[in-house]
Amino acid sequence: MSGCSPSTGSDGDAAVLRVWAGSATPINNNFNPFAVDTAVHATFGAIYEPLFFFNQLSADPPVGLIGDSYEYSEDGKTLTVTIKPDLKWSDGEDLTAEDVAFTFGYGSNKTEQFVSAEATDDTTVVLTYTEPQFTSASLTLGSTYIIPKHIWEGIDDFMAETNPEPVGSGPYVLKDFSEAAYTVEANDLFRDGAPAVEQVQYLGLDSNQSSQDLLTTGKIDWVGQFIANPDAVTGKGDISTLNLQQDPTTITTCANADLGCTGPQTDPAVRQAINLAIDRATIREKAFAGLAGESSPSFTLQPRDEQWLADPALATSPQEADPAAAAEVLEAAGYTKGDDGFYGKDGTAIEIDLFSPDGWTDYNDAAKLISEQAAEAGIRINARTVSDAEYWTPIQNGDFQMALFGLTQSLVADPYSNYHEYFAGSSTAKVGEGPLDGQNYSRYANPVVDEAVLAAGATQDVATKQAAYGAIQAEIARDLPYIPVVLNASQSFFNTEKFTGWPSESDLYAAPLPYLAVANAMVLTHLKPAE
Repeated sequence: MSGCSPSTGSDGDAAVLRVWAGSATPINNNFNPFAVDTAVHATFGAIYEPLFFFNQLSADPPVGLIGDSYEYSEDGKTLTVTIKPDLKWSDGEDLTAEDVAFTFGYGSNKTEQFVSAEATDDTTVVLTYTEPQFTSASLTLGSTYIIPKHIWEGIDDFMAETNPEPVGSGPYVLKDFSEAAYTVEANDLFRDGAPAVEQVQYLGLDSNQSSQDLLTTGKIDWVGQFIANPDAVTGKGDISTLNLQQDPTTITTCANADLGCTGPQTDPAVRQAINLAIDRATIREKAFAGLAGESSPSFTLQPRDEQWLADPALATSPQEADPAAAAEVLEAAGYTKGDDGFYGKDGTAIEIDLFSPDGWTDYNDAAKLISEQAAEAGIRINARTVSDAEYWTPIQNGDFQMALFGLTQSLVADPYSNYHEYFAGSSTAKVGEGPLDGQNYSRYANPVVDEAVLAAGATQDVATKQAAYGAIQAEIARDLPYIPVVLNASQSFFNTEKFTGWPSESDLYAAPLPYLAVANAMVLTHLKPAE
């Protein structure tokens, strides 16, 4: 691939949409759709697509992408999917049901409950499972990226593959790549025709402030980031913004000693004490400028998921610090306070490492506040910042104690995917390995939770699901493998002077966040250069 550097946005290339989706330099040259946290953002939606798009901002039925329709059998164990006819891969090869069947039987897509995927004709795929799959539709149909059989059947180590010349079905294809930026261009073979925005350049930057400066001077057109004073950016009228509070920011802990986690945070009592020691109201105001919301230890999105909340007391985490209650928890677990004012056990003081990505100013400020607040409760937490590469690798491999980390909210008004992806034992791996199916980076494993996740996925009965979710919520709110901090201020900023068609309060057809999988491509295909 030829290299490229960030352009400055001269009149001659005004139709190029410039994006910062959070990548730092050097950008990782990885377009592997199985590498959920290390592949570049354009991989998910712009280049590779799932069968359907589930809009987490809407209760409307999913939008067909490759898929046209789907139907479950009466027992929920068979899913028949019809795809659109006459589809093409970006290299000109036909995209048929055979590719879809291959995808579901390949790599980490082949789940424990998977039995078979059969293409009964060019546009029909029959997926068979050992257990009902009703509740997992958004994962199966909305988060499984379809890959071309003629390329991937020759790849044995699918996780090691970086896929530098990706062939997908999405609206864009890779044009060029460098460590500073990469550019995708319109896919002339896209089923709906080439998108109106001909080129999209994704930049690598090392701080929120750099992005804000470029946005303000017209050198970036679309970002999803925290800006404490949005009026400073939107005041001239060329930049618009939306703040959609959905994704929980958490203290993600490596919690499970049985899978190799080490450190005081593996003790639930320590996690419970930290949960009580932090002052979330202060964090929201000082680190997030009052733009973040209140998170829930149930990991539901309130009020959207109100029917699934079993205990109203779990609607939100404690907003004020309670050092006395934190001390009670620690002392009941056998910890004593030393002469230095910090708790320990058996002669070893509690000391925990907490890291966040350098340049993510909201996260960095929040981590400092967490450290200060924990110290007031006698818990020593050392906050530090790391590079982009140093951030993702230990989280994936489990070589960490605590990290400030954002989880992605469920795509539909049902928290099933949160529980399956982040809390199920099937979605994790021992320390030193990355999860293949799911994103349970805490290494959390709880048989009560696992049984309830299976029960919820096997039914469409509301009462049965409510009971299963109630069991999950009680366990995770007690164990706290992920300690909720805030509901993230999910701010997006976009140039309405250069491009039209952006989501708005009256038309939230997709979340306008450039780092959000699939939604980013939905936005790109709606945009047009302004006249």
